[in-house]
Amino acid sequence: MSELFVVGTPIGNLKDITYRAVETLKSVDFICAEDTRVTAKLLSHFDIKKPLVSYHEHSSGQTADSICSRILSGESAAIVTDAGMPCISDPGEKLVKRCYELGIKVTVVPGPVACASALALSGLDTRRFSFEGFLPVAKKERQPRLAKAARDENTLIFYEAPHKLITTLEDMLTYFGDRRISLCRELTKIHEEVFRTTLSQAIEHYKTTPPKGEFVLVIEGAKEQPQEGAATIDDALGQVEALVNNGMRAADACKEIAKVSPYSKGELYSKYLEVRK
Repeated sequence: MSELFVVGTPIGNLKDITYRAVETLKSVDFICAEDTRVTAKLLSHFDIKKPLVSYHEHSSGQTADSICSRILSGESAAIVTDAGMPCISDPGEKLVKRCYELGIKVTVVPGPVACASALALSGLDTRRFSFEGFLPVAKKERQPRLAKAARDENTLIFYEAPHKLITTLEDMLTYFGDRRISLCRELTKIHEEVFRTTLSQAIEHYKTTPPKGEFVLVIEGAKEQPQEGAATIDDALGQVEALVNNGMRAADACKEIAKVSPYSKGELYSKYLEVRK
């Protein structure tokens, strides 16, 4: 039957692929891959010979429509990412949405997920967690995300590249305070590492030991706030000040913090100006 299979692949150790994943990849007519070179190596290892179609974050809507057109004409397809589950903080999400819009059946073939694996290894609270994926690079998007996440009582999970790690940890220290963190890298590989420490200690460590590999950051959530109020106005002003110190206009900073605090933009701005006198 023509349909799209969302197929999880190993995040490092090829032995983690499932029998069903191999069978599915062998049975479909073509495979949509984030990086065809990476997927070609995986397919070669398991002696799978199927045509590859490039589908990544820069692919146009026409690419998705072309894939869907082939499925609607009777072909079956699989979508994979370079490592782990497709469509989780991944461009495959858009293809799945397009399939549903066109009435195409979508079936999942589960596989390893880096965020869940890191959470299990973290030693932090696993009962409730918030997956944040990659932070935006632009400050005007990044700062509000961090300000909002700072109030989340769930364990927080982020992805980060090695060349951005120290900057991200410094930003997190500014917004979250010095919380416990587990930094997980090379999961399921020979040099798998889980570094359990605090944000401030992690910054010092990686300043002298250059980070390598992709990271999953698992950070303890905010402490539970008293029922009568989530934060004092001084707490809110501290967050405003952090945004201003990072280059945001005071009025814009007050607007952003008003979204995640009990105080209005006007209250925060008036108090900010009063304190600055």
